[in-house]
Amino acid sequence: MPITSDITLNVSNFSLDSVADDTKKTNAFIEGITIKGPRWHEIGAPKYRQMRETGETPLPLPVYLPEAKDSAVPSRDTGRSVPIRVYTPDNGKPSKGIFLHIHGGGFVLATHRHQDRTLQRYANECQLTAISVGYRLAPEDPWPAAIHDCFDAAEYLVDHGVADYGARLLFVSGESAGACLSALTAFHLLRARPNHRLAGLIFPFGQFDLTLNLPKASLFERPLIINREELQKFGDAYTPGMSIEGRRNPLISPLYDDMETLARVAPENSLPPALFLCGTEDPLLDDTLLMSLKWMISGSEAVVKIYPGVPHAFTVFPGFKPGEEAIAVALQFAKEKLDARTVL
Repeated sequence: MPITSDITLNVSNFSLDSVADDTKKTNAFIEGITIKGPRWHEIGAPKYRQMRETGETPLPLPVYLPEAKDSAVPSRDTGRSVPIRVYTPDNGKPSKGIFLHIHGGGFVLATHRHQDRTLQRYANECQLTAISVGYRLAPEDPWPAAIHDCFDAAEYLVDHGVADYGARLLFVSGESAGACLSALTAFHLLRARPNHRLAGLIFPFGQFDLTLNLPKASLFERPLIINREELQKFGDAYTPGMSIEGRRNPLISPLYDDMETLARVAPENSLPPALFLCGTEDPLLDDTLLMSLKWMISGSEAVVKIYPGVPHAFTVFPGFKPGEEAIAVALQFAKEKLDARTVL
């Protein structure tokens, strides 16, 4: 009997032959606008954030929906609160759960108001209350400010979600740096609210290791939204003066947390089911591969979708087929996890 591998992959998705012509053209376009700039660390984060609002950066101009409502939840810090943005199903029917979103942007850029269209889709198509967290950004507020805000928001929704929104917190999701914060938030809830079971986690093109020692991140120089230099600048702003060893802190890089022990003491003896989405032309590809593998090793469910030749942040470009497909997969994942809870 031939030897079989204990780990299998659909390796065709990693092949250059699998990269669609449209993806190559999109990458060339994104690379061109990335090279033209501006670069946030040259003009300053505040100025770059302003330029994002007027469409002067490589990312699409934000779209704001009038039905989204701004609110806030309490902070652990006296005299301040954590801003949130709330999206409810437009059919007026009761919500089936809360979908907590933590935005990306390298811990430095973007806001909780930049994902209106996508989060309204979760609300409408999954019958969820989507809530986006406006956590504090570096370099003005370096680590641990962001995780404190995310933890505070998540704890509040666990404790008061039913009273305030008529639903329990069921999902946590975030892209890029937001995936890092989402994983940290999920792990925090396992420790701080051990009896609360999340239905699922969604991690598009996540960063889970801020040491930048993984091969893809350390070698990726192509100016395609982000590369090693950009990741280094983001990391320096978020964790200023911190050594590589310091960045292995599991409260900074969730890849280094003890997921097997967490799973053993968690409800149902596993981490929440997680969906990982990433393109092969992304410096954070190894983050997704290793994090999802550790998830599986813990005895927990991990669904991994790899998109050939696709760059970082590929879901934010309207009309880009791989991005539309990934959003559809994420919506289906949320629906399936909701259905599984209904059956139980």
